[in-house]
Amino acid sequence: MSKANIVGWDIGGAHLKFAALDVNGDLLAIEQRACALWRGLDVLEGVMINAVKDFDLQGAQHFATMTGELVDLFDSRPHGVQAIADCTMTILGAGTRFYAAGHGWVSAADAGAAARYIASVNWHASASWLAQYLPDALLVDIGSTTADIIPMRDGQIFLADMSDAERMRDDSLVYSGVVRTPVMALANKLDFEGAQINVAAEYFATMADVYRVLGDLEEGYDMADTADGKGKGVLESARRLARMVGHDLEDKSLEVWRNLANTCKQMQMQQIKSAMLKHLTPRMMVIGAGVGAFLVKAIAEDLGRTYEPVSARFPEQADFGPCLPAYAVAKLAAQDA
Repeated sequence: MSKANIVGWDIGGAHLKFAALDVNGDLLAIEQRACALWRGLDVLEGVMINAVKDFDLQGAQHFATMTGELVDLFDSRPHGVQAIADCTMTILGAGTRFYAAGHGWVSAADAGAAARYIASVNWHASASWLAQYLPDALLVDIGSTTADIIPMRDGQIFLADMSDAERMRDDSLVYSGVVRTPVMALANKLDFEGAQINVAAEYFATMADVYRVLGDLEEGYDMADTADGKGKGVLESARRLARMVGHDLEDKSLEVWRNLANTCKQMQMQQIKSAMLKHLTPRMMVIGAGVGAFLVKAIAEDLGRTYEPVSARFPEQADFGPCLPAYAVAKLAAQDA
């Protein structure tokens, strides 16, 4: 196996993602690993050290983006950015650089001071790289927890706002994902057997349960713990979903629970579709990325829009899965080298 030359990292609150390129810029490895950062920096240390060891990444040039500064382990974003940068530098070396949207690459020592440009800008890295190849498109990257909706026009990111607060206001960041989002976040009521039924405001089930029941969620990306700490089979997922409307699994047939799961899917689609419509222009195609790319495809078809998964433009590479930002960081760093 060729030696890694550049490695891009995307350090999240629940997952660590990385993409390794060889000296020619070709992809050597791309992977997501569970990393419950909110439990402590030692979790990040352990997962990152194992990744470096497993893929022989030591000695490569390392470049990172992050969203993990948001976890409640940290008092503020600047605190989180600096703590993650320090931790990462200790493992990957003093030469590690961090993506600062529009402001180049920043050292670990300067990361806290540049936190406003580093915090939660993994979407910016993805779109900055893709805009070179897709001048007019709407990138929709649905992950385990959120959906990023990024318009690209004339080869540029067409968003004035950068912060999470601004993007949440403007519907380019929607806190709705296909794994970790609680079902209770969808609505106060759900249509169930022809009636509107109140939804339990309890952490009984997640959207992963919905998509397991429907068969949409790839097993390899289903890394989060279940709400009850039990298994991830269809019946176990349906049991958790039934609790959301006050039932036990045995009260109804599995087909009823599939119908309820589809209702949940349609509600999530509508939520994300409404946000997408605020950014779509007539000539834009829709590009799907992330664990929830299947949902982007369904929304695009519902809107009658041309759809492509991001991997379709780069057939020489492996499926990006949830790792597009890590790959984009690596490719941007290679361009700047």
